[in-house]
Amino acid sequence: MSLSPALLADAAGAASGAAVGPGLALAIASALALVGYIWVGLLRPTAAPGEAVVRRPLRSVPPMALAWTAQFAALFIDISGYGLATPGARFGFAPALSMTAWLVLTVYLIESRFLPLHSVRRVLAWLAAAAVLLAWSFPGESRPQAASPWAPLHWVLGLASYGLFGVAVLHAALMNRAEARLRHQRATPGGLPLLRLERLTFNFVAAGVGVLSLAILLGWWFTPQWKWDHKNLLAVLGWLVLTGLLVGRRIYGWRGRRATRWLYAGAAMLLLSYVGSRFVLEVLLQRGVQGGGA
Repeated sequence: MSLSPALLADAAGAASGAAVGPGLALAIASALALVGYIWVGLLRPTAAPGEAVVRRPLRSVPPMALAWTAQFAALFIDISGYGLATPGARFGFAPALSMTAWLVLTVYLIESRFLPLHSVRRVLAWLAAAAVLLAWSFPGESRPQAASPWAPLHWVLGLASYGLFGVAVLHAALMNRAEARLRHQRATPGGLPLLRLERLTFNFVAAGVGVLSLAILLGWWFTPQWKWDHKNLLAVLGWLVLTGLLVGRRIYGWRGRRATRWLYAGAAMLLLSYVGSRFVLEVLLQRGVQGGGA
């Protein structure tokens, strides 16, 4: 039995479409990101302890750049819904975590060109690898058409605030580490000054509060019936805690561990607000997105 040229052409087209299908493209991008981040995570500094924070470890730059680019490609393929039978964006708790990690890495890659932040490179690489693997395993659920044209801006602002608070948490952790070293008289040569870390931390907190305020206002404005469910409640509570941190800093001069405790508490509430609620729905209850909200 012979096949007609038309059937052969259709089969070849289907095979070529499958070869570059969304599942394979997402797998390739995710695998490249994982390899790059694991490579950076396994690299050990070769300089002396006093030089490690001053000398730029050039051999980790190419794999980090490759992993960062591949992670962005994986996020674009996943979130855009590229190649899905039902067109439209999809999202979930794991892509939200991966996007947050990618945004934190973006700020880190910019800052590390001017500031000695090399001591956290391996930790960030392992965290990013875990986020990529999680997003690959749980690619998110298809989202229905948004109820308002402002909904995409609300989602973008929410993700941007996640990234800003993630960067603030990173700087707060570095600040606590520098404070502990000073307390034990073990300051590292070439490390960031404590006051500079503190200033950077609160700058990112202030930026995050501003972006989160816009996201919450947009969500309230375009939602016909605002519901005080656990997601909205935790988001507003997180906003109150982080705004209270800025007020306490301004009026009472909060700093050090008291300030970082407030930051960690507010960031945890925001993490539970969307990521926690989507994890329960997608993994524990195995339910898709209901409605067009965030």
